[in-house]
Amino acid sequence: MSRTVSLTRRTSETDIALTLALDGTGQAQVATGIGFLDHMLTAFARHGLFDLSVQAKGDLHIDFHHTTEDVGIVLGQALAQALGDKRGIRRFGHAVVPMDEALAEVAVDLSGRPFLAWDVAFERPKIGEMDTELFEEFFRALAMNGLVTMHVTRRAGHNAHHVAEACFKAAARALRAAVEADPRAAGAIPSTKGSL
Repeated sequence: MSRTVSLTRRTSETDIALTLALDGTGQAQVATGIGFLDHMLTAFARHGLFDLSVQAKGDLHIDFHHTTEDVGIVLGQALAQALGDKRGIRRFGHAVVPMDEALAEVAVDLSGRPFLAWDVAFERPKIGEMDTELFEEFFRALAMNGLVTMHVTRRAGHNAHHVAEACFKAAARALRAAVEADPRAAGAIPSTKGSL
């Protein structure tokens, strides 16, 4: 079964076209109009081994909030749709990723119960032109729309660029582990309830 989904989202604030292939090779074509977000989404695709295409146009003349959040929404929706009934997947994933002095930990459960626990502080308000507070908005949108329980924790780090990048790479690695087929599961849904 192909685990590839293409979605669009059009509002008065954003216009987004996104394709996500869970069983990819890490290829990314990303153009959101926000340079640092493009950089993070490219890293996310590469380290998750997801193929990801994102074309987004947003009201960047106001700020980057709507575009960042809406990309997270569509990415989460694509993840949830690509997983289907989640039959045969590992379900849980965990990664700890260092980047120089920074260390980020992400744990995920593809439980169908969306939740974000965010324990990441940044020592400056911006990376380039992007507000660092928007990373929490992105991950919340991803978790809520992807139906993922996600814990993101900064274990160490002072450089805001390094902290953000470690978070995205750790999220990618954790999700990569969670969406993978479990050869011992024999196509079963990984829950005692029989559904996720």
